[in-house]
Amino acid sequence: MAIYTISNEGKETISFGAIGVEEKIESVRFLLRSLVDTFPMDRSFGMNPPVDDPSEMAQNEWATQIITGIERNVMGAYVDEVTFSQAELGRRIIVVVKVGIEDGEI
Repeated sequence: MAIYTISNEGKETISFGAIGVEEKIESVRFLLRSLVDTFPMDRSFGMNPPVDDPSEMAQNEWATQIITGIERNVMGAYVDEVTFSQAELGRRIIVVVKVGIEDGEI
């Protein structure tokens, strides 16, 4: 199992033809960038970040939501660490997740 660092920041485009480990990385990145209630077929998919609440308690609740969402929706991905930082004068929270991904080899 390899560890990958994935963030909701960045300008990478989604690679629709990704397979294997790249597919799982794209899935985690897509989940981090998606909001709850934006998908008609699965309204619970995505993140529900705390709005106007920069407290540590809100970050802990959001970290729990991120871990649960990734482990529920991305098969073979396990969260090792979730960290938060602020960008653009504190107007945007950057989420960085360290994810262990099984490559399928025995």
